[in-house]
Amino acid sequence: MIEIEDLSVQFGGVKPIDGLTVKLTRPIVGLIGPNGAGKTTLLNVLSGFVTPSRGHVKVDGQLLTGVPAHRRATFGLRRTFQTDQIAEDLSLKQNVQAIADHVRYDSYADYDKAVLTAIDFVGLSHRLNRRGSDLSTEERHLAEIAKALIGTPKLVMLDEPGAGMSESESAHLTQVIRDIPAYAKAQVFLIDHDVELISSCCHETMVLDFGKLLALGPTLDVLKDPEVQRAYLGSFDSLELA
Repeated sequence: MIEIEDLSVQFGGVKPIDGLTVKLTRPIVGLIGPNGAGKTTLLNVLSGFVTPSRGHVKVDGQLLTGVPAHRRATFGLRRTFQTDQIAEDLSLKQNVQAIADHVRYDSYADYDKAVLTAIDFVGLSHRLNRRGSDLSTEERHLAEIAKALIGTPKLVMLDEPGAGMSESESAHLTQVIRDIPAYAKAQVFLIDHDVELISSCCHETMVLDFGKLLALGPTLDVLKDPEVQRAYLGSFDSLELA
């Protein structure tokens, strides 16, 4: 569960987040909003990369304000980035192992199993030894998700994981995201401009507009909200949750 209380972030005269208070309890939560709405800033606050000017955040009851990023990772916060962090000269397996090296396991067998299981979960077992430079856009995004599932995550934050994917690739990504809560016993916080992906994955969705909460609720209800459509979506009357 994510709890945000009176959160504000200020960069000079700009407030990308302004007095945000929200509680997010569902297994997969979506976050949408126009460019500049404060979406990535919010992820950076949760990750520990940005210090708020006011307010606090909690995950599973743990106060994170003031906790450095590396300790948040140890606590169980994981994230992907809009620009993937895949090392070009390492194999897919080695890229995931680089994360596992920072997690304590009882034996090498447990360590190796965790790496292989995460890669298999995202559907890339057939690409174990492929170099990062030879991975497709879809494979790079899925590899990032595999890295985020190493250890015992409590919250997995996905920043536009569907960018650049085809329709068939997005369908596979959708299934992977849907399965994360059962696989990792972790909550998922998904940012994406692909409203189809949001509607197919997310139990509830929040909408930010100029750093303020515009809407929060069951995803289909939010996407049909006239205020949300005016601010961001246009008309999506035909959307249905899968």
